[in-house]
Amino acid sequence: QVQLVESGGGLVQAGESLRLSCVVSPSISIFNDMGWYRQAAGEQRELVAGITTSGRTNYADSVKGRFTISRDIAKNTVYLQMNSLKPEDTAVYYCKAERHFDTPYWGKGTLVTVSS
Repeated sequence: QVQLVESGGGLVQAGESLRLSCVVSPSISIFNDMGWYRQAAGEQRELVAGITTSGRTNYADSVKGRFTISRDIAKNTVYLQMNSLKPEDTAVYYCKAERHFDTPYWGKGTLVTVSS
């Protein structure tokens, strides 16, 4: 059974950093694309960063240069390193896994709150 579990969220001040983790079971290798999304209160869910099996990454313009997505295949984990956090980064962050001919899988999310 596929399961994605996020962790690492919390309350930080503007300018600080957090690293989010998403542990994928049974294996990260069965998925083609992994991504981090976020949803702020009253807003639609949006893509933050994505990574493909080849390691190609893409980022939302609002986080370029501040956030980095990476993965550790041996640990079945995808990370989102978030630096220079801003109050507008406050949201619930979700992990998403996709593979061909299947519906996407989502984690339950982890809350990030950035105070000014």
